[in-house]
Amino acid sequence: MILRLSLISLACCCLVACASRDGLPRNFSSFDAKNIPDAVPKVEPKSRYGNPSSYVVFGKRYHVLKTAHCYKAKGYASWYGTKFHERLTSSREPYNMYKMTAANKVLPIPAYVRVHNLENGRTIIVRVNDRGPFHANRVIDLSFAAAKKIGMTAKGTALVEIASIDPRHPNASCSKTATGKPSKQATPKVYLQLGAFGSKNTATHLANRLSKYSKHPVYVQESHEGKNSLYKVQIGPLVNVDEVDALTEKYEKLGFGEGYTIVR
Repeated sequence: MILRLSLISLACCCLVACASRDGLPRNFSSFDAKNIPDAVPKVEPKSRYGNPSSYVVFGKRYHVLKTAHCYKAKGYASWYGTKFHERLTSSREPYNMYKMTAANKVLPIPAYVRVHNLENGRTIIVRVNDRGPFHANRVIDLSFAAAKKIGMTAKGTALVEIASIDPRHPNASCSKTATGKPSKQATPKVYLQLGAFGSKNTATHLANRLSKYSKHPVYVQESHEGKNSLYKVQIGPLVNVDEVDALTEKYEKLGFGEGYTIVR
């Protein structure tokens, strides 16, 4: 995940993080992360590097949030290890695979987030100091230590819920969601979303088109945004991350655009 030096807007240098399932030397399999303390949220100024208003990686533009306040997301986490150890991150800090850090596409750097593994119930706190993972279906890339502590190094990915932490009030509830209390979800279900519309007819039309190419059920999920309704076109539930990735690639090649993971 770590960056290769590249210009990001207005001559701002940033590194391109890449998701990785690194093969680790055998002795790393016995590494015990239980005693590594979580990152401790503290008030910090924004990094001089890694915080452009927007940047482009692999032809896609990402917009960096002005604040991490009330940020929350669900999806697949990945991790990165030895290949990037001691190389520069987007913040220009050397990556240390034994520290509790992470990479995110849009959070300001640095930021602190609580990561809750929806598959095994473990929760950790990490400091975001890098950009990535630049993969359609990943919401965060964890350091080796963080991934080990949350129990996902062997599998390579895990379904997680991430929520930002206000360093000034680490245990405070957010106006949008109580960040201190991860969602209790015994069996998370994963869907691939390929569109969201204000018109039910438009959503239904897309769902009908997708159904011609899908062996999975295609849904039009209605949600309410204030006084308005939003109709989301979703495929699933899907079995695992490999199936999600395969479907994402398939529908993108068919011209339906890039989907993204929904966990509910």
